[in-house]
Amino acid sequence: MTFTIREAGAGDWPAIWPFFHKIVAAGDTFTFPLDLGEEEGRGWWLLAAPNRTVVAVDDETGAVLGTAKMNRNQAGNGGHVASASYMTDPAHGGRGIGRALVEHTLEWAREAGYRGMQFNAVVETNTHAVRLYERLGFRIVGTVPEAFHHPTAGYVGLHVMHRPL
Repeated sequence: MTFTIREAGAGDWPAIWPFFHKIVAAGDTFTFPLDLGEEEGRGWWLLAAPNRTVVAVDDETGAVLGTAKMNRNQAGNGGHVASASYMTDPAHGGRGIGRALVEHTLEWAREAGYRGMQFNAVVETNTHAVRLYERLGFRIVGTVPEAFHHPTAGYVGLHVMHRPL
């Protein structure tokens, strides 16, 4: 399967929402409210410029396979560090979509002049994501103990991860 990463538009939300909702409602990887509604979720995910949201789409079918949002991590004197979040439709996991989305956001951040990328809340039990980020040059710079209430593992840590650009 081949796919293309492109800018997301409002017309992509109906394809993003089903897997976005499923991932958020599972409560095991994002700090979003479990009952986040569709319109509120759209506002949280589809970011306006200079921030950006993209989708990975199947080149043959046009199906949305995954999505990423990227933005500055902080304002003011902290505005030189980017952040990003990623979701891959679980039906299409394990095909390199997540990795491609991370690489895409890193390139965006470099081109936009950011000096680093920081993830503020990577759930420590999300070992697949942690391993991917580490392979792409991120390192855990700290862990906030018991900062995330996982639905089956109980209270677990949230990693802060960073990589220079």
